[in-house]
Amino acid sequence: MPKRFEYSRYIRKLATRLPVLNYLILQISLWVIAYLFLSVLTDLVLLTAGPMLHATINFRAGLFIALFFGFFNGLAAGYASWIFEKRFYNKALWLIILGKAIISFIVFVLLISIVRSVIFPYLQERYFDAATPPVLQQSWDAFFYLLLLYNIFIGLLISFINQVNKKYGPGVLFPLLLGKYRKPKEEERIILFMDLKSSTTIAETMENLRYSAFIRDSFMDINAVLSTFNAQIYQYIGDEIVISWTIEEGLKGLSCIKFFFACQEKFKARSGHYIDQYGQVPEFKAGLHMGKIVVVEIGYIKRDIAYHGDTMNTAARIQSVCNDYNKNFLASVHVLANTGIAKYYKTESIGLVELKGKNNPIEITSISRLAGI
Repeated sequence: MPKRFEYSRYIRKLATRLPVLNYLILQISLWVIAYLFLSVLTDLVLLTAGPMLHATINFRAGLFIALFFGFFNGLAAGYASWIFEKRFYNKALWLIILGKAIISFIVFVLLISIVRSVIFPYLQERYFDAATPPVLQQSWDAFFYLLLLYNIFIGLLISFINQVNKKYGPGVLFPLLLGKYRKPKEEERIILFMDLKSSTTIAETMENLRYSAFIRDSFMDINAVLSTFNAQIYQYIGDEIVISWTIEEGLKGLSCIKFFFACQEKFKARSGHYIDQYGQVPEFKAGLHMGKIVVVEIGYIKRDIAYHGDTMNTAARIQSVCNDYNKNFLASVHVLANTGIAKYYKTESIGLVELKGKNNPIEITSISRLAGI
């Protein structure tokens, strides 16, 4: 039986393997759709009033201009937005908005100039007869201001879509719009709770703003590792971050386990930055579990997608006992069964552990690197 196409999983894979391309495709698609809509709307207006105004209408010419504007506007705006978000994320928001607005305006003026001096003469020769009157300067001025206002409106709308997409992660926005999570939906997922070690002590030794920056930088470095291991962020909770995978993506190549150690390597590689800025390198403890969860859209004033169920509670409780056993990474045996993990990592059974709030004890195993790896 062939596998059913899953939009969310496909988009997540594309975003993971080719993040820049995935982002640019989305931006170009949105801008092309916006300009195609404007082209169709303009043609309908001209079809309505054209006979009275003696206006000349050619759908193909309008379509060509719409595709040109949509593609190159989306490409330029998307790439500029990507650069600003990645390189200047710690700058003031108004500076980022101003920078993107200036670039967008320059690109817009350039595209208008190309349309007027190159594309329109070509379309006029190809699609309009010699008797068609020339376009007046005031018409070009009106065309410029019409597209400028439209560009500003569409730019704001697409920015809003991008922010919503970032909040929920790749592949979630359109299922959300279609109401996929309005009713509780059961899924099987792997859940990883990661919590900053000695967070209370660190917070006491740093002033609030410096501690917040320390947490921010730690989470940004964790974010940088996500795509390599098909990981998704479910939630930030203070100095804790919750990561999830589908069962297939998490177990494939031991991604759900390798992710934790990749985060450690990232902190180690950036240790110079952390020592200079904060006097210490972040260290996290983690709890891993898998099983059924319920996904549902919640809230009215503030909407969110929530994960519920025993799997979430168990993963959180496993992470909470790391200090009790002086371990950084604990997992339920259920996750490790049939993974062949012993070839790559050292595992040590903690035994049956009674977790707070659970009636039955659960067998837990610690995970650490093999010597020399």
